[in-house]
Amino acid sequence: MLPVQRPGFDFTFHARRVCQDMVARLPELAHVDLTRVAVSFTQARKPGPYGLYASLTPLRFAHGARVERRRGRYYRSQVLYDAQGREMLYILTFCLPRFMDLEFREKLATILHELWHIGPRFDGDIRRHSGRCYVHSSSRQHYDAAMLRLAERWLALGPDPALTAFLHDRFEDLIRQHGRVYGLKVTRPKLLPITAEEAHELEHQTPGGPCDTATEQTR
Repeated sequence: MLPVQRPGFDFTFHARRVCQDMVARLPELAHVDLTRVAVSFTQARKPGPYGLYASLTPLRFAHGARVERRRGRYYRSQVLYDAQGREMLYILTFCLPRFMDLEFREKLATILHELWHIGPRFDGDIRRHSGRCYVHSSSRQHYDAAMLRLAERWLALGPDPALTAFLHDRFEDLIRQHGRVYGLKVTRPKLLPITAEEAHELEHQTPGGPCDTATEQTR
């Protein structure tokens, strides 16, 4: 799908293209169906290099469950659909301008870091490592180093340099070249309390129709 033709740089369109190439070339990511991953951006609350660069939000609970029980109460997550009515299972969000101010290979490793969190069953849950530190395994440092190695492997497979050209720039470079940066901004779904009867029905429910929780924003 081509981006909407308007002045400025469509960040989420270009970020999605990089993700698509990574998923297509790397066997470790072959389970990822990007048609069910919303690619979004958000504005960093504070300027500077410290803080979140990107995040992956799973839209279901452990093992792909639609419902979770906490302290005796049942909860479900708001359901997110795209314009074609497909239920989204994950939201990949980039924090701007902070993400764009990383070095080139750090940007690639950050993208892979988030894609790697997508569970191997692609069921709306994250990849869970053994032990208490199930998100990043026992060593965040080793996890990050593994993502840098994966980024080098992807580059060695020869992706089109035009695909990653924008990742060589800083955020201020994009603004100077294009005037503004815009893209898709997705509101993070909320947890909603439900009754035990509703919980039972949801566990056996076929996904419904579209709801408008994804909006395009400019900056």
